[in-house]
Amino acid sequence: MRELERNKQDIWYSLMSSVVETVDDSGYKTGELTKTYSAPTPYRINVSPARGNAEREGFGIDCVYSKTMSTADKKCPIEEDSLLWIGISPSTSTVSAIPHNYYVVRKAESLNDIVYAIREVTLSG
Repeated sequence: MRELERNKQDIWYSLMSSVVETVDDSGYKTGELTKTYSAPTPYRINVSPARGNAEREGFGIDCVYSKTMSTADKKCPIEEDSLLWIGISPSTSTVSAIPHNYYVVRKAESLNDIVYAIREVTLSG
């Protein structure tokens, strides 16, 4: 009994699919990179309440995060830099228009589980 189903909640995640170099109106490369993401996918996972003080946590001193997620599913597809919708659901079909509210900062795998450090984002809109 590694994790209880009643402790899980529904979230949505979107994986980074590629990084594209930005091109200006004249066709010249600007040196900026733009990340593209896959369509949002639902997943059930354990999400902790708000956290703090990374100095005493397993992710190290410089890792600032808001919450953690954990799962015993070693095949969980969520990776670092994934976008997350926790407590909300994506409402449109284009990923760029969906206001995500978290993203994955770090992923820590052990023999039995995976723990994700996630950070809340504030999006204007």
